[in-house]
Amino acid sequence: MSVQQHRQAGETSLRVAVLTVSDTRTLETDKGGALVIELLAAAGHEVADREIVPDEPMLVQAMLEQWVANETIDAVLITGGTGISARDNTFEVVALMLTRLLPGYGELFRMLSYQEIGAAAMLSRAVGGLCDQTIVLTMPGSTAAVRLAMEKLIVPELGHLVHEARK
Repeated sequence: MSVQQHRQAGETSLRVAVLTVSDTRTLETDKGGALVIELLAAAGHEVADREIVPDEPMLVQAMLEQWVANETIDAVLITGGTGISARDNTFEVVALMLTRLLPGYGELFRMLSYQEIGAAAMLSRAVGGLCDQTIVLTMPGSTAAVRLAMEKLIVPELGHLVHEARK
């Protein structure tokens, strides 16, 4: 199957929930989350919901559980909380909830990030996979990291990921 056929087999219009994990960001200051929404819309996808929660594991878990239980949501994209500081808990919460890990997502994100920022790319703990049949992908909260993840990985493959998850 060619790359073109592979992408055409995917879903073309998805309903995506967007979560920003941050102790400081608000709707007005969340540039990373706003960029996720802008790039989803440009690709023809609908934002089903958008929330900002503090980096508290129970809040992140509750939001993810709510969205995964909602059968109208095809995917969840999460920004923030993927670093190594004591308050960065997104990786731990999401990794424990994934029923099927996509290790290539984090590996590719770090590889592409390395090309832009060098060895500091190892600080990212971007992770992705399936939570039941819902695609869940995390990324750092900076606009540069969001743009990289969205343009190089997520937008080109999201429809195909959702298609495969539903098989």
